[in-house]
Amino acid sequence: MTGPANHQLLANMYAAFNRRDVNAVLAAMTPDVVWPNGWEGGTVLGHDQVREYWRHQWHEINSTVVPTAYADRSDGRTAVTVHQVVRDKQGGVITDQQVVHIYRFVHGLVSDMEITQVSG
Repeated sequence: MTGPANHQLLANMYAAFNRRDVNAVLAAMTPDVVWPNGWEGGTVLGHDQVREYWRHQWHEINSTVVPTAYADRSDGRTAVTVHQVVRDKQGGVITDQQVVHIYRFVHGLVSDMEITQVSG
C-alpha cells in the first residue's frame, strides 16, 4: 500500500481521532506501534498504551487535528502537514499551529509516527 492508499488510511485515522473513535484509529496501526506522546513527551508503545495515552489526554485537553497536505518520501514514509488546535476544558485555545506528522508503514498499517515542526 502506497501513495493514495496511505493517504486515505491516514485521512480515516484523523477523522476517527477527531470523533474520539479509538478503536478505528488503532485498527490502522500495528499491534506494536511506536507513538509519540506529543503532549507530555516521550513515546508510548502498542495499542494499550496508545489507548491509555489518549484517554488521559482527552480527560485534560481537547485537540483536533486536520490534515492539509500529504507528501510521500523516498524512504517509504508519508509526511502529513496538519492544522492542530488544542483547547483547554473550558474551550480556550492553548495552541493553534501547523505541525508535520511522519508515518512509517508495515504491511499496510502504521508502525510509527513522529512529530516535527513545519519548516520555513
